[in-house]
Amino acid sequence: MKAIVLVDKNWGIGNAGDQVVYIPGDLKYFREVTMGHPVILGRKTLSTFPGGRPLKGRRNLILSRDPGFSPEGAHVYRSLEDLLKDAPEDSFVIGGASVYIALLEYCDTAYVTKVHSEFPADCHFPNLDSRPAWRITEEGPVQEEDGIRFHRATYQKT
Repeated sequence: MKAIVLVDKNWGIGNAGDQVVYIPGDLKYFREVTMGHPVILGRKTLSTFPGGRPLKGRRNLILSRDPGFSPEGAHVYRSLEDLLKDAPEDSFVIGGASVYIALLEYCDTAYVTKVHSEFPADCHFPNLDSRPAWRITEEGPVQEEDGIRFHRATYQKT
């Protein structure tokens, strides 16, 4: 599995139920990288998508303990064990925080967009720079969009 995430300087990913910042070019990058691959996400992350609907062109695997939650066009798993039995190797973990934390150990690659600013955040992605098992294998140039500076880094688990 792989993870894909946008983080701020403090590895913040979300605040008050939404992403810390939206960068149109990064949303396009996310779409290009994940298109055609299964995506794994939680119920709260799905609710932030347009209309709260699953992403098109991708099999949406949702981890949720809520027995009444069954969105059209998605596969819902009530346990991590059931999800892991069904999730293909080319799946992308796309959030939120509890889903990243539960599945990071099953990922071998993480595509991280690192924003060079700090934002209010109440959810964080694990700091891969402080984890000896992870190392940067590729780093892109600094970009700027809408006054926000960022770059992309690919981490591999060793």
